[in-house]
Amino acid sequence: MNAKKVMGLAVTSVMAASLVAGCGTSSNDTKDNAQGGTDTGKKLTVAMVTDIGGIHDNSFNQSANEGLDKAVKDLGITKKVAESKRAEDYTPNLNSFVKGGNVDLTWGIGFLMADDIKKVAQANPNAKLAIIDSDLGGDIPKNVESVTFNENEGSFLMGVLAAKMSKTHKVGFVGGVKFALIEKFEYGFKAGVKTVDPTAEVTAVYADAFDKPDKGKLLASQLYQQGDDIIFHASGATGDGVFAEAKERGAGYWVIGVDRDQYDLAPKNTLSSMVKRVDNAVYTVAKDLKDGKFEGGKVTTFALKDGGVDYAPTTKNNTPQDVITLMDDYKKQIIDGKIKVPATADEFKNFK
Repeated sequence: MNAKKVMGLAVTSVMAASLVAGCGTSSNDTKDNAQGGTDTGKKLTVAMVTDIGGIHDNSFNQSANEGLDKAVKDLGITKKVAESKRAEDYTPNLNSFVKGGNVDLTWGIGFLMADDIKKVAQANPNAKLAIIDSDLGGDIPKNVESVTFNENEGSFLMGVLAAKMSKTHKVGFVGGVKFALIEKFEYGFKAGVKTVDPTAEVTAVYADAFDKPDKGKLLASQLYQQGDDIIFHASGATGDGVFAEAKERGAGYWVIGVDRDQYDLAPKNTLSSMVKRVDNAVYTVAKDLKDGKFEGGKVTTFALKDGGVDYAPTTKNNTPQDVITLMDDYKKQIIDGKIKVPATADEFKNFK
């Protein structure tokens, strides 16, 4: 799969697809070999199981759904979606598509589904599956394609932005759950801030949830109250509460969004968003499937150099051009390999 080739594709939302809420249902077992042998002459069906955030999370689940919508329009596939209400829904939802039949590829959206994807894939070796945000610990079944992103690289640019725009030299980070994936956002952000303003203070807090806007709002209130004037969130739908708090407080209280361009959530309070092109990844794998090029047993990583992560186009709306120019300079340094962005606490400790 050529990540560079597809990153520039725009996402168009098309409502010509079936939506299955809760535990999804379908019929018939897939008959295709797991290694690329899809019959490209037939109309393909691609299914998606969301995590508990759902397809309207203003984040990566929604982005994945938009990628499927584009595949419906451009590739002529049929789409099925099951929205998980709780973690216990993951395996039943996956099985409903894999065992129910008439589904050529089943997506699991989010690292929280890693164990379920692996278990279902191993039990159904002729089914094709894919997962966003997990390499399954490096042990990827031959019928699964894993897709990951270098979130730390895009988050570094958000740190550069925050360090340049903060008036108080105090900025915050709100994470969903403290897992290694979310720490990539945290330490990439901290590294960007440190690079531009070594004296700035970064406070990181976690909501322990990706679907609790009220918790996000409370954490944002606490950070703003202590003097942080910019908050970068990586917390799914929990982040909606961060935007709500900034809007209530008004001018001078800024938010940096994540995954999708979240400018519309608070146009007067959003500096940027660290966009992660989950939509393009989902579309690309669907296209590979249609072209008979699906390849399981591997991980594909989308980086800054591929356009897999970046700052949102709406950054220009509230950010001065000189700051954007500085972000572009650091972006080039990362792409050229001059800056290796930390993704863990240990890497950040040694970052210079």
